[in-house]
Amino acid sequence: MTPAAVILTVAAYLAALFAVAWYSGRRAGNAGFFTGGRRTPWWMAALAMIGAAMSGVTFISVPGSVAADAFSYMQMVLGFTVGQFVIAFVLVPLFYRLGVVSLYEYLDGRFGVSTHRTGAWFFFLSKMLGSALKVYVVCTVMQLLVFDHYGLPFWLNAAATMLLVWLYTQRGGVQSLIWTDTLKTLCLVAGLVLSIFFIARALGLSAGRTVDAVAASPFSRIFFFDDPSSDRYFWKMFFAGIFVLIAMTGLDQDMMQKNLSCATPRDAQKNIVLTAFCQIGVILLFLVLGVLLYLYMDRTGLPMPAKSDQVFPQVAVNGGLPLVVGVLFVVGLISSTWSAAGSALTALTTSFTFDLLGGSRRFDDRRLTRVRRRVHAGMACTMGVVILGFGFFGDDSVINLVYKVASYTYGPILGMFVFGMFTRFAVRDRWVPPVAVAAPVLSALVQAAALRWFGYRIGFELLIYNALFTVAGMLLIVKRHEK
Repeated sequence: MTPAAVILTVAAYLAALFAVAWYSGRRAGNAGFFTGGRRTPWWMAALAMIGAAMSGVTFISVPGSVAADAFSYMQMVLGFTVGQFVIAFVLVPLFYRLGVVSLYEYLDGRFGVSTHRTGAWFFFLSKMLGSALKVYVVCTVMQLLVFDHYGLPFWLNAAATMLLVWLYTQRGGVQSLIWTDTLKTLCLVAGLVLSIFFIARALGLSAGRTVDAVAASPFSRIFFFDDPSSDRYFWKMFFAGIFVLIAMTGLDQDMMQKNLSCATPRDAQKNIVLTAFCQIGVILLFLVLGVLLYLYMDRTGLPMPAKSDQVFPQVAVNGGLPLVVGVLFVVGLISSTWSAAGSALTALTTSFTFDLLGGSRRFDDRRLTRVRRRVHAGMACTMGVVILGFGFFGDDSVINLVYKVASYTYGPILGMFVFGMFTRFAVRDRWVPPVAVAAPVLSALVQAAALRWFGYRIGFELLIYNALFTVAGMLLIVKRHEK
């Protein structure tokens, strides 16, 4: 696939994206930007959430990871499904009852302003790092496909990407995101299914033989019960999946702002349940695609790239497949990542404006609009700078890197919400920030000690340890004789 073909594909998708964003956000206002006006049909929210849960990291890293991790990711996906039900029937009723714009307003009412701001800052750090990692994946691919061909530097690549993301989200916010995420879902699923079809056809496989070939591959093993010290051990990944999903979706302003845009809690619950089951099928298709990619590389003698995240780009663009496969890859990649980045920018803007600057409590509607626009531009610039910083990372699969970051930064948020929802204790609010900082540090020390002294590798379940340290720390600062 030539650079010119990539540019034309990107331009066509951007034209559709900006048209949808402009149409859906033309009368958004502050209510539409922050909450979508609470008018989103549940089925449309479900379509948007299917795509919102997938990013460029999923599109590239999950297929490439099968060589090292087989289908073990499905163990985590099963945990995700349980986590979705917790969100639907525990968190959604709570947030609708409180009528919050930002999730972290709950912490203010429950504990105080220091806890509220601590939760917001940890979300800011979590979302900024996680989203920048996801956009970085796309930037590296676009650098190989286009920018290197024309001798253009990586910083220009990152700046152009964030400028485009800022442009299409600065008007409509959540109201536009529901529509653009629906477009993203359609493009992503179509690209995934058609990529599987064309690669299987190139391998000379019918539908039945494709299933047999994937089942016969050693990469298709799902369950790992044999080694509790392994990162892939079933119970570690399953329980980690539950808590990671609750933290990274249910307590994440980015993901929940779409769920909370539905008119009623019942509609939000229907949306979440449908999303949970669709997510299982979509992730399984990504893993099937990964097996087919490695089979194709082995059959054709394509050189194995240095990083597993480059396997799909290598086959789709340089593998001698029909041009349509390369087009599908580029459309799936850019649709997933630009939409995810836009969603993150909107969530960061909402949280920063309401949690850290005071939001509607401090500003009238006109002033709030000006503040929101400035914060939104600042978030885009900050994310661009963080993307440049990720250029120094090594060969670890980015999907693993995203969850490693989440294990440290979402743990204190999860711990604060668990403590607030399942106890009646009041705490000394000013001591919550030190507790939240200490929890990740202690988790890192436990992780290092377990590996060094016992040979036990703590994987994604580190999030659970982190949350437990936060809960334990908050128990130490309980106001005595007060509940």
